[in-house]
Amino acid sequence: MPDPAVSPTPPVLLTSLLAREDLSLRRIAGPVDADAVVHWVHTSEMADPYPYLLGGELLLTAGVHIPEAAGSGTYFDDYVSRIVAAGGAALGFGVAPVHDTVPRALVAACETHGLPLLEVPPQTTFSGVARAVWQLMAQARLAELRRVTEAQQSLASAASRPDPVPSVLRQLAQRLGGWAVLYGPEGAEIAGAGREPADEVRAALTRLAEVVRPDGPTPPAGAASQTSSASRAHSTGPRSGEPAAAPAQSAHRPGPASPAGHQPSTDPSRPAPASATDTTAGLHLAAYALGAGHGFVLGVATPQRAPGDHTVVSVAAVLLSLLTGEQQSGTGAARSSALVRLLLGAPPEEVAPLLGGERWVVVQARPDGAGAPDAVAASALGAALGSALVDPAGDVVRVLVPADRAPDPLPGWTLGVSAAVAPHDWPAADTQAARALARARATRTPLLRHGPRPALADLVPPDEAAAHARALLAPVTAHPALTETLRTWLSLHGSWDRTAVALSVHRNTVRQRVTRCATLLGTDLEDPDVRMELWFALRHI
Repeated sequence: MPDPAVSPTPPVLLTSLLAREDLSLRRIAGPVDADAVVHWVHTSEMADPYPYLLGGELLLTAGVHIPEAAGSGTYFDDYVSRIVAAGGAALGFGVAPVHDTVPRALVAACETHGLPLLEVPPQTTFSGVARAVWQLMAQARLAELRRVTEAQQSLASAASRPDPVPSVLRQLAQRLGGWAVLYGPEGAEIAGAGREPADEVRAALTRLAEVVRPDGPTPPAGAASQTSSASRAHSTGPRSGEPAAAPAQSAHRPGPASPAGHQPSTDPSRPAPASATDTTAGLHLAAYALGAGHGFVLGVATPQRAPGDHTVVSVAAVLLSLLTGEQQSGTGAARSSALVRLLLGAPPEEVAPLLGGERWVVVQARPDGAGAPDAVAASALGAALGSALVDPAGDVVRVLVPADRAPDPLPGWTLGVSAAVAPHDWPAADTQAARALARARATRTPLLRHGPRPALADLVPPDEAAAHARALLAPVTAHPALTETLRTWLSLHGSWDRTAVALSVHRNTVRQRVTRCATLLGTDLEDPDVRMELWFALRHI
């Protein structure tokens, strides 16, 4: 249940209220604090307003409650001390119709107790002050919503890139102006982004991550409510918490950072909190357990905690949970069963129903940027394609996808897609996907599908075609690099540059290999009839 002492809207800086020319408010006592905020406005003529305050108010009064002999006693000192004890943010005193000036004793009491005192001129009504505060709050709320919305959009866009986890962390760190890090199940830092803090802060954040890890230590009982459970009689500041605070936040500081020096409880019967916060070396720390339940934790360290930060981090935590969690397009038990059956000799067509379909396509993909895709990026690709059957093999990621889930182009990836085949033709489909990927990269096409159709080659019996191919290509089949270069070069209509791109080699290497093929075969590769015959043969080996 939400804390009734926490304002549902962002607080307003006291300096922003003083800057309103239409109010003409003037600070005449109390500290000048640029960070002082007002959570709401309350008007009271009670001699003791303490029972009616929640904390964080700008209390407005016209001094009706002030007795005639108040200046010679302790009335004002008692009055101001009770406002401070209740957590009041500031006191606004209305000049006229009761008092022509602000009582000097009230000014002195506010200076003594450190309570900002504002003079409200006769032309400014208390309702006008309240309206100005709500207007400023509405503007702050709108700005907060706009900031959160923009952050959500940028984080979602980052999650669709080929390197989704580093991209999300970079975007999160940029939005918070701090450091974001992902911890693995064993507690090691998997990836980080932003301004790296000092070793002391990194160590404290690592300890905080252990508090929220499912199998890690949990904070002592009652720690989650320590931020707002202080006794009212002993409070010396605002009782309202951070507007955007998480309900499950913990104020406990694990290990040496704990103010009481307590070590976290290791009671296995108590679940770990979903999030925890701490402060070290002037930085605000927070740790969030990712929802997949595999032990991943998101940690952030920021110089300040602004309204909306918790929402932004929560969005990032959800995205990272999806990126690090096991994909559920087929159950883990079914996939395990299918693997065991294959290893024990069952044919692919027997285990295919356990994996999700009777007909399949093989997708081979390469990221557009430099470098090989990591396991997390490969998992994200599988999630986008709707399959958990993912194999990151070097520079290429192979995904086995049910044929009813037609792959679409994905930003940041180049895809080659095979024809839909039965399980016993998976190896042939893998070859089709590889050739489609090579052509897609050569032609700079985001996605290219293998398109089988009846051809003249189908008129020749397969056995005879294979025998002819082996005899014709015998001089080059002993050299796999030559065979693949010749196949790619012919498929790309003799383009040196495109073949070089498809094979990731220099164009001069392509020329040398093709020349070598022509020499070994003893034929003229410029002759279209020769090219047609070689292409026919290459399709049957």
